[in-house]
Formats: sequence, C-alpha cells, structure tokens
Amino acid sequence: MPTRNATVLDDRALNRATLARQGLLESSGRSALETVSHLGGLQAQEPQEPFVGLWTRMRSFEASTLSHLLTERRVVRVHLMRRTVHLVTAEDALAWRSRFAAMLRQKVMGVYRDDLREVDLDELAEAGREVMSDGRPRSMTELVAELSHRWPDPGRRPLGEMLISALVPVAQAPPRGLWRTGGGVRNVLLSSWLGREVDPLITDGSDPVGRALVRRYLAAYGPATSTDLRSWCGLAGLPSAVAAVRDELVSFRDERGRELLDLPDAPRPDPDTTAPARFLPAFDNAVLGYQYRNRIIDDQHRGLSVAGERVVLVDGRVSATWRSEDGTVAVTPLRPLTGADRDEVAEQGRLLALFLSDQDSDRVRVGAPST
Repeated sequence: MPTRNATVLDDRALNRATLARQGLLESSGRSALETVSHLGGLQAQEPQEPFVGLWTRMRSFEASTLSHLLTERRVVRVHLMRRTVHLVTAEDALAWRSRFAAMLRQKVMGVYRDDLREVDLDELAEAGREVMSDGRPRSMTELVAELSHRWPDPGRRPLGEMLISALVPVAQAPPRGLWRTGGGVRNVLLSSWLGREVDPLITDGSDPVGRALVRRYLAAYGPATSTDLRSWCGLAGLPSAVAAVRDELVSFRDERGRELLDLPDAPRPDPDTTAPARFLPAFDNAVLGYQYRNRIIDDQHRGLSVAGERVVLVDGRVSATWRSEDGTVAVTPLRPLTGADRDEVAEQGRLLALFLSDQDSDRVRVGAPST
C-alpha cells in the first residue's frame, strides 16, 4: 500500500507523464525500431494503424522504414499482449513469447473451452509445429486443413485459434502489414523466420521476463497501478515480479487513493505543460494501456477506444474522432473546440493527410461536434 504521505498525482499530472513517455508531448528523436521497442510494441490487428502510431510520435518518419523493418525481420507481427496482434521487435518477440504462452492458452480456452475439452493441447501443439516446420507460410485455414482429420470434433475455428494464437509461436509474414499493401494473414514459425529458437520459459521463480516487463511498462506508461500493468499485457502472474523490483521504484497515489508505481528518473512533467494536438490510430497504446483510462479519455467516450475509432488528442485528452476518406482527413469533435484548437487540429490533419496520401493530398475537414 502507498504510504500515507505519498505524493498525489491527479489525472492531469498523469496525462502529461503519459504523453511525455509515449512521444506525444514532444515528438521523439528515436528511430522507428527504437520507438517500437520503447513502447513494448504497438497494437496492430489493423495492419496500417502502426504507421500512424509511429508518424504521430516521431520527428521524422517514412512509411517505407517500417515496411523495411518488417521485411528485414527486425520487427514482427505476433499474438502477444492480451492475445491481440502486436508489432514488436524481433528481440522482444523471442524473449517474451514463452512467458505469454500460458495466458494465450487460457484466453483461447475461455472462448472455446467446450470445443477443446477433449483435445490434448500438447499433442496438438506438437502436430502444428511439425506441419509448420517446413518454413512455408500458411493461413490458419491451410494449417487446420492438414490437421483436422486427427481432430474432427472440435471444429476448424477452435483448432485454428488455439494453434495460431496460442500453441505454436508464429509470426505473420509480409506482405501483411506493409505500407499500402493488401494481403491475408499467412503464418510462419517464429523461430524459422527469425533464425533462432524462442527463449525458454524460466521456471525457477526468478521471472526475469516479468521483471523486465514491469520496468519496460513503467518507462513507457507510468506512473501506473499494478492493475494497469496487467490490463496492458494480460498477464495475471506479475505480483511477484513487481515485488522483486519494488526497491527500484518510487510510489505515488492517484486521486482515488490507489498506489502508483514508477521509475524514479522517468519524466513527470509539470501538469501545466502545453500539449499539442495529436492524431492517434485505432486501438492506440496510449489509450488502451491502462485499466483506469481517465488520465486520457473521459468515461463517456471510453467505448470509442475499444470500438476501433481513431481519436484526436486536444490538450492531451481524447476530444475528437477522425477518419480518412477520398484523400481527406475528416475530424468530428466530441466537444466544442476553441478557434485556436480547431486551427491546430486542422494543421495536424493536413500533415496527416499528406502522409496518408504519399504527399498527394492535404485536405482536411473539421466538422461540428457530435451530439
């Protein structure tokens, strides 16, 4: 529990800390690879969204850079945090995947428990790895087609979901995820794609990956509660990892009395620091990375973040949604904006339109507030 005299950080202070660490207060000078690493990955079930996520955070970003990182196998698309597709560095994918394996199984079983009740999951995993060992990228449908004769009862969807997102460590091979390139999901063994085996799970109780996740999360998302950490990664077994590194951390309280953990030297800007308008992609980390999201989004708009709406930050808070249509970035405010706010949103929208259109269009439209 936090000490009685722990400093209280209100939502605005937490907002500015989040923006600073996410590269949303001042654009980051990190490279694209360094940014992906710092964030602990970008949510990427919508293949084009990470491009906007990097563009809005970096001082200079070319879409081709991320495409090259994918084809050069320096970043990969994998099921990881919360069993959603994330874009992570190759190093993190190999280091973390075994630590997430039990959670991934549990997530799939939560949906398909009745279907998979009679399936020996270890046997299924071995069969899946054997099929995938030839290195040929396969869709989920293609993989299941080669195995369903051995497991005819569960149905192809439960088998496929369990194999691809939980049992067999795979990456989604390009062209999936490349800039302005279509392509269905085709999976390849992570180990064959990256040229070495996934790091084995450490079972002596030391949990080095869990401890690393605590530090990495706080560096990019803190100050935050241990519940926020779990909401970000989906792992339930991290209290011991938090306890193991607690002597490295400092403690605050939020306005509701909850303990906030943080790295001692991480940025915590003055709450009055000016925050520029920022356009975020669907399912952005800055919004979804917490259990308690009021530091960045109001309760009445919380559903937007899980519905896949792209949002605009004004003064650091979700204040509008946006979409791209026919070369125009169309913005719909969620509240009345001042003239200065509308001008700043319009200018950022113009730059985004240029990025999305490969410099072909700078059209932006800021509409009236939604009712």
